[in-house]
Amino acid sequence: MPDHPVITIDGPAASGKSSVARLVARQRGAIYVNTGNMYRAMTWAVLDAGIDPADADAVRAAAATLQIQSPVVEGQTQVQVNGRTLTDADLNSDPVNRAVSHVARVPEVRDLLVAAQRALAAIGPLVMEGRDIGSVVFPDSPLKFYIDASEEVRAARRSAQGHTDQVAERDRLDSTRKTSPLVVPQGAIVIDNSHLTLEQAVQQVLSKLPN
Repeated sequence: MPDHPVITIDGPAASGKSSVARLVARQRGAIYVNTGNMYRAMTWAVLDAGIDPADADAVRAAAATLQIQSPVVEGQTQVQVNGRTLTDADLNSDPVNRAVSHVARVPEVRDLLVAAQRALAAIGPLVMEGRDIGSVVFPDSPLKFYIDASEEVRAARRSAQGHTDQVAERDRLDSTRKTSPLVVPQGAIVIDNSHLTLEQAVQQVLSKLPN
């Protein structure tokens, strides 16, 4: 069992889970952890080294040499690679968006980052969001949520953010990988965020949590 309570929030790309998780953490006085940024940091490092993200052997070798740190700044974790703090522009570039699902499919990458995510439970209460938090990282948490939205809505959100990656393809890669695929965790409360405001979605999560 984790040292502190962990609220897990999973869901596909552009479902709104990051925005919901960030505000739930603020309301609960917990630390917000975006685990997707840890995989994005690994992907950024792979691309920066000139490695083909589809070459699993090369990704595996590179991952073994990288140190991913998650210092807490103003209530949420940042992400560093070998001591370098990555910016939102680094983590959310179109090359990273296109490659992250390939890097995240490598079992050794997931093993490294899942261990790092579990270790964060020692620092305090967490709201942790990603794609396998309730199913793999903290499967015994009693506070599990899955934020979903229709493919059309999610594609429109990505386009409005200026990104060109295809959510359907990322869904396919994330849902069919052999290690820790994207699934609705057992016991998770599912929230359809297709047509909710951010405030409404946050309130739905908060209303299901113990006082």
